[in-house]
Amino acid sequence: MSDVRHVLVLPDRDAAEEVAVALGERFGVAEEPRLVRDALAGEDDAEDAQWLVVLRDEDGRLDAGELDAFAGEWDGWREEP
Repeated sequence: MSDVRHVLVLPDRDAAEEVAVALGERFGVAEEPRLVRDALAGEDDAEDAQWLVVLRDEDGRLDAGELDAFAGEWDGWREEP
């Protein structure tokens, strides 16, 4: 078993929460993804922060390209590890 993780970068918390729910619906992700606020250096305002959706893929069954396109539906992208 590997420790593969995917990180999706989203523009705001609402988008990140929607993506977390939609991952289960579209990809059958059973484990709830972790949401993480990613403030850029010097940013104190939560409105300016990006949000990360971190999900484990120990079986390696999720396609990176499909996840990138999926995140793009919310103006986000998949970050390479």
